[in-house]
Amino acid sequence: MDLIIKDATVIDGSGAPGFQADLGLKGDCIEIVGQLRDVPSTAVIQAGGKVVCPGFIDIHSHSDYHLLINPQSESKIRQGVTTEVGGNCGYAAAPIGNQALKERQDHYKENFDLELDWKTLPEYGRRLEKAKISVNYAPLIGHNTIRATVMGMENRPPTPRELTQMEALTEEAMQDGAFGISSGLFYPPACYARAPELIALCKVAARYGGFLSCHIRSEGPRLLEALDEIILVAREARIPLQISHLKTAEGANWHKLSNAFEIIEKAQAQGVPITADRYPYLASNAGLQALLPDWALAGGKEAQLRRLRDQSTRRRIQREILENHPEEEYWEKILISEAVSEENQRWVGFTVAEAAVRHAKSPLEFVFDLLLRESMKVEAIYFIMNEQNLLEILSKPYVMIGSDSACRAHYGPLCKGKPHPRAFGTFPRVLDRFVNREGVLNLEEAVYKMTGAPAHLLGLMDRGLIREGFKADIVIFDPRKITDTATYQNPASYPEGIDCVIVNGAITVENGSHTGIGKGCVLAKGN
Repeated sequence: MDLIIKDATVIDGSGAPGFQADLGLKGDCIEIVGQLRDVPSTAVIQAGGKVVCPGFIDIHSHSDYHLLINPQSESKIRQGVTTEVGGNCGYAAAPIGNQALKERQDHYKENFDLELDWKTLPEYGRRLEKAKISVNYAPLIGHNTIRATVMGMENRPPTPRELTQMEALTEEAMQDGAFGISSGLFYPPACYARAPELIALCKVAARYGGFLSCHIRSEGPRLLEALDEIILVAREARIPLQISHLKTAEGANWHKLSNAFEIIEKAQAQGVPITADRYPYLASNAGLQALLPDWALAGGKEAQLRRLRDQSTRRRIQREILENHPEEEYWEKILISEAVSEENQRWVGFTVAEAAVRHAKSPLEFVFDLLLRESMKVEAIYFIMNEQNLLEILSKPYVMIGSDSACRAHYGPLCKGKPHPRAFGTFPRVLDRFVNREGVLNLEEAVYKMTGAPAHLLGLMDRGLIREGFKADIVIFDPRKITDTATYQNPASYPEGIDCVIVNGAITVENGSHTGIGKGCVLAKGN
């Protein structure tokens, strides 16, 4: 054996009760699960009192570009994440082209000195593998990305020719190994799409066994209508549906959760395969421009900036935002987390309300001016959810755990700002707070939501479980000590209690530190 893990409590990822066993690893695979006495091995890890489980699969990740900036995937691998599923919320790195590619090339070159030199999924995959990433990466096709590639940021339905082009991009990417298609109907340009467009693209993905992951059109006032819409898409396209970060946003909508469950579970009973994911926090994360109405975001960045410079249009935008959010307290719930320029770093960590007072402006005037100065690139954290709803969502058997974040680090360009703590703490937080302290889940259920369940959705036949012959993606942690330490004001803080993380048989985290090894690979559906 290359490595033996001795005396472990194995939680195998299936949801079944844990058991005592040794694990024997050879190459990148689990060779033996059982009692290993007098078996020679190059290395031995004593795991008495520790849990050994499959590496966590982050079913909702946004590390598509960050993995090229920080291939170590520091904030994810140290949580125990061994596979990241990218391309979520419709925002994928490939396939991409035309103005959509040009805008991202300019942004990543200017801010991260990162060259984007690919258009297709295989070209992007080769860049990831050349970078020697520390985690595995499973790609989704981005509906928003391919729509922007074909149509730009236009607020209209596609022509028949444009829809055919989007279908062709979807088919090519599915043939190249994508696991499905993702849409962010909350964000431009997908917010300008209607059900027939998405049904057409999903039918293509479904032919290749893919699934649909969707940030639905509304998680607040029109939550129930948004669920009806996306379930209709899944039903018509005959495609499994993954609802991204299931939530009820803002206090006026918290009471709708039981109705949301009813809609989902009725469709499940009718044969529509529906699952969901959620992160274990009460705040969401989005760009500050998400406050603007859809029409004000059409046409891309330059068009958005022109509207904010025009006083008449600006007043119209302000009226519409205040109609939806008339209460002054709303601005106390929005925390500025990242700005691009050094000049505006001073506002990071302040709420919009606090920053507006210091700037002697109304909250919206401050928001508009900051977006203008930052060319629309401002990240914010929105405190819009409640604890009881979170507990109910996490307890549903069809809900998995996803961070909804990109990988970060405590050094280099990815330590800038105050990103959402979920980038550093999602998976340990579930195991500590919602297993050990709240008792919402037992350990086997929680691990299943992080391993076996997402592996099943992806169709991974050799990951997500502790089984002989499966790939050796493994986490070893102390169930009594595991906890997250990241906070909103100090997010770049790694969890405690994770002793070892193994990716494809290689020890990548040992005693809480990254070993520098990058044995992750780009996964392809059916391979």
